[in-house]
Amino acid sequence: MTDATHPRRRTGRMIAIVVIVLVVIAGVLVAAEVIARSAVANTVRSLVVQQVGLPADQQVDVEVPGIVLPQLVKGRLDQVAVSAPDVVLGPLNGDVRVDLQDVPVAGDAPAAGGSASVRLDPDQLRALLAQIPDFPADTVGTAAPDVTLSTEFSVFGISIPVGISATPGAADGDLTLTPTAFDLGGNRVDADTLRGQLGGVADRAVQTWRLCIADRLPAGLTLDGVSVQGEDVVATFAIDGRLLNDPALQQNGTCG
Repeated sequence: MTDATHPRRRTGRMIAIVVIVLVVIAGVLVAAEVIARSAVANTVRSLVVQQVGLPADQQVDVEVPGIVLPQLVKGRLDQVAVSAPDVVLGPLNGDVRVDLQDVPVAGDAPAAGGSASVRLDPDQLRALLAQIPDFPADTVGTAAPDVTLSTEFSVFGISIPVGISATPGAADGDLTLTPTAFDLGGNRVDADTLRGQLGGVADRAVQTWRLCIADRLPAGLTLDGVSVQGEDVVATFAIDGRLLNDPALQQNGTCG
């Protein structure tokens, strides 16, 4: 009986050893994953602070979904998300989020592309729109899905206030505001009615306002959408994946 129990004991010891080894390996892999994730996040944060010219103490959050180690082995990160509050990006000042896909670890090759968004509160929006000549930026507010503003027109020496609802958007990389409705004497009217009431002086109220920002942003960023979300306005950009390694796309774009 004693001899019969020896194989069982040896088998039990072997199983125990295998379990211990597996636990050790798992622990090593978990530690390596934590270290790798931390190193990637710190590297991305440093690059963002350096390239964008942010303060050294700027809050920058970096997310890398999935398990990092296999991605590092293949030399590309499937996705990287970077977010930071109160960032000055060219003419924009707001909370920024950047999402990139298929990002090279070495940085000497293009990414697959991505998107970016900048969230502006009403004060930040007014500061941006103040760059449009003769635009009443100090009257701007938001009422989703529109931006609201007000102005006055002089007709036969009489000052007539007009409220304007305008839908924000993007066209050819420019930020646009397209009037959709007007408040005249407490009545909501369309562009034709406003012109019928005020004549040619109403032309500047029914036009689409445009603001080019391409000349103050890297050419690899293209404004492709603007929307009102709650009280804020969110501008979205398409990112050319070559922005990471093409000096020409890292230079500011041009207007018109």
